[in-house]
Amino acid sequence: MSTTKHQTFLLDFEKPLCELESRIEQIRELATENHVDVSDQIHQLESKAVQLRKEIYSTLTPAQRLQLARHPRRPSTLDYIQAMSDEWFELHGDRVGSDDPALIGGVGRLAGRPVVMLGHQKGRDTKDNVARNFGMAAPGGYRKALRLMEHANQFDMPILTFIDTPGAWPAVEAESQGQGEAIAYNLRQMFSFDVPIICTVIGEGGSGGALGIGVGDRVLMFEHAVYTVATPEACAAILWKDSSKAGQAAAALKITSWDLKDLGIADQLLSEPLRGAHADPLGAAAILKEALTTHLEELSGMLPKQRRDLRYQKFRNMGKFQEVSSLA
Repeated sequence: MSTTKHQTFLLDFEKPLCELESRIEQIRELATENHVDVSDQIHQLESKAVQLRKEIYSTLTPAQRLQLARHPRRPSTLDYIQAMSDEWFELHGDRVGSDDPALIGGVGRLAGRPVVMLGHQKGRDTKDNVARNFGMAAPGGYRKALRLMEHANQFDMPILTFIDTPGAWPAVEAESQGQGEAIAYNLRQMFSFDVPIICTVIGEGGSGGALGIGVGDRVLMFEHAVYTVATPEACAAILWKDSSKAGQAAAALKITSWDLKDLGIADQLLSEPLRGAHADPLGAAAILKEALTTHLEELSGMLPKQRRDLRYQKFRNMGKFQEVSSLA
């Protein structure tokens, strides 16, 4: 990504690094124009930039990781599908009269294996985001997803889902069309499918909108992805009546990939290219493809009943706790 493009979507915590990189570039250009050898100075500054980069991205707060998960240039479901698949054919419609652009899916091949791939789809700019409803699926989107998953189950094709949504569409219209019922039905049916199911949180996993395609044998998360019961802004507004406390809420909600791994919700964390998946989409896609093919190989060696039982037990174990009585 060029410096200009990177600065267009510069996040607050990236500014010191960007300023240092701009300084290096200016010195390099001036040295070339004036035929001056400043290689030692540039080498020192580049070493400083490498160190600063490591420090910034290894000490990100939950709120800063949320910013990366929402980065406008972060790879989307379609980006990953097109980069990973040998073949891809998108399918449309829920067969009830709706085709939700916020949730896309179809059939394809991953490493030569026929699979069904589906996920939330955000836009790249304001116009595209409005068309995609910012990745917030309506009931028709979840019914379309279910239709594709039933197709996969019927024809013995693994299901790969990609989660990237702030939540299901919260409009009155969506509720009148059965939003809660559509998500709940998906949850029930996903537990019953015989084929392998792998769910990956590629960006923002929010509330029931994420969980509507999130029941799987394996749940993977990218390093800077987040997964939460409610957006930090919504949580702050509910608890403190102040959405500006979203950073505090993000820390309390345990939304990062490491938090989710520790809690037993995420099975594997996928490392991202330095600066995040948006800095090297093809590199991120290669990491995801390798993980998916490895897990598919392992899951395909199990019997359908084994997969169903493990899937059920995985989600049944979530949220367990022990009450410790205080000593008198």
